Amino acid sequence: MDEHKLKKDIDKHTDYHDKLTQLAASKGTTNYPDQYSADILESFDNQFPDSSYMVTLNCPEFTTVCEITGQPDFGKIIINYIPDAKLVESKSLKLYMFGFRNAHFFHEHAVCTIGLDLVKLLNPHYLEVQGFFLPRGGISIDPFYSYSTEDWDTFKHIRLANRNMPIRS
Repeated sequence: MDEHKLKKDIDKHTDYHDKLTQLAASKGTTNYPDQYSADILESFDNQFPDSSYMVTLNCPEFTTVCEITGQPDFGKIIINYIPDAKLVESKSLKLYMFGFRNAHFFHEHAVCTIGLDLVKLLNPHYLEVQGFFLPRGGISIDPFYSYSTEDWDTFKHIRLANRNMPIRS
C-alpha cells in the first residue's frame, strides 16, 4: 500500500481527536459527575461504516438509587450496538454511567434512559441495553431495551425473543 495514501487515511480518521473533550481531560484530573446528564456523552466517526459489526460494552459496576426508597441499587449493564456512522467514546460513557450513581431511577427507567440517550447520540443500525440488577426484597429485575432502524428490525425481534440469552454476559 502507498505510504502517502495510508498517512492521509490515518489523518482523516484522527481529525476527531481534538473534539473528544472527556478523553483529552485524561491528561489532567478527571471530574466525575455527581448527577445524571446525557450531555457528557461523546461520539466519534466510525472508520468502517460499510461493515456490519457489533460493539459490546460491559459496565459491571452500575449503581443508581431507587426513586421511592432512596436505597442503592447495584447491577451490571451490557450495551450491544451495530454502529452506523458514529461510535460512543468509552471514557465519556464511563462518566455518563457514573452520573447515575446519585440519580433516582427505577431499574427499567435507567435501562431505557441509557438506550434512548445512546440512540440519540449514535443513530445506530441496532442497539440494545440489558440490565442485570442484584435482588432487593428477593426479586431481581433484568430490563431489556432495544432499538433498530427498519433494515435491522428482524434482528431486533430475534434478539428481543432471545433476550435471556445475551450475546455476552
